[in-house]
Amino acid sequence: MKQEKTTAIAVRGMKLSYQMIAAALAIVAAVALPQVFHFIGAISGSGTVPGSVFSPMHLPVILVGLLAGPLAGGLAGLFSPVVSHFISGMPGAMMVPLMMAELAGYGVVAGLLCNARLPCIVKVVIAQIGGRLMYAVAILVAVNVFGKTNFSVSSIIPSVIAGLPGLMLQWAFIPLIVYRVNGRK
Repeated sequence: MKQEKTTAIAVRGMKLSYQMIAAALAIVAAVALPQVFHFIGAISGSGTVPGSVFSPMHLPVILVGLLAGPLAGGLAGLFSPVVSHFISGMPGAMMVPLMMAELAGYGVVAGLLCNARLPCIVKVVIAQIGGRLMYAVAILVAVNVFGKTNFSVSSIIPSVIAGLPGLMLQWAFIPLIVYRVNGRK
């Protein structure tokens, strides 16, 4: 039998083409999930509150990082806010660069942890911290380099507190999904 040489980059045995498919699917999910939450907000009269409280874009980005690696997670995090903005107008133009940094941070950190021998919940928490640190860095750059005075690092703590339901949603669902997917391999 003749063996074929492959030049594909593999993460957990996943070829580059599969990582790109995983990233694309995560982008679709990261664009669609917020729309579901905004629809619920429209029906309930709470507006965009469910979207900002539950942070639905974060879930597929962290998930794809844990399942497909840092490249898929980083690309999904980087492009999800841009695609969502062009399709739905959300997030607003001023928030897109900040969310790109934050979500890419989530995806890359989760991806770097995909092979780590840690409980999945710990990986999720570390990825969440990494993403928030990237968000803080993006705000510092926006304020100190570009002079954007409408952002402040002090806004991070209230946004984390307001987003606790979303963090808990991620703690509950991401480990279950990862367990189910890894259990089928």
